[in-house]
Amino acid sequence: MATSNNNSAPKILILATLSGGYRGADAAGQSHKEYEADVYILPVLSAAMFPPEFYMRAFERSVDAIIVMYSGTDSPYKGAPEHTGKLINDTYELMKARRLNLKRLRLSAICTVCVEPFIREIEDMNAFLKEVGPLPRPLAPAPEAQSLAA
Repeated sequence: MATSNNNSAPKILILATLSGGYRGADAAGQSHKEYEADVYILPVLSAAMFPPEFYMRAFERSVDAIIVMYSGTDSPYKGAPEHTGKLINDTYELMKARRLNLKRLRLSAICTVCVEPFIREIEDMNAFLKEVGPLPRPLAPAPEAQSLAA
């Protein structure tokens, strides 16, 4: 449950798989646990369906951090955990090229009853964002985009 609405607060997007992270979020809500208002939870079948460009567009548009909460190796989709890991690693490469702190994207295995770990992930990301602040917008272009513009 969100506690307050502060438009200047950094925004966190959570991709929560239905088989893990979203059930953890639901359990946190049913337990009346509170977390920051600028946390947006998107229920998804699998994080393996989001290409690296999705994450980069989210950072470009308004999201300051992303937590991918999935069921890890308990995923009902064959190969999804490995593919998700590869996509996140590919995204890290794009983030490096744009000089974005890699801690702004976190992959976390959250089970169906993981209330405290769910809340802790949000608290840890909020603590990090309070330290480094929101992303400057617009983001700096990737170095290869700069050379194309010249």
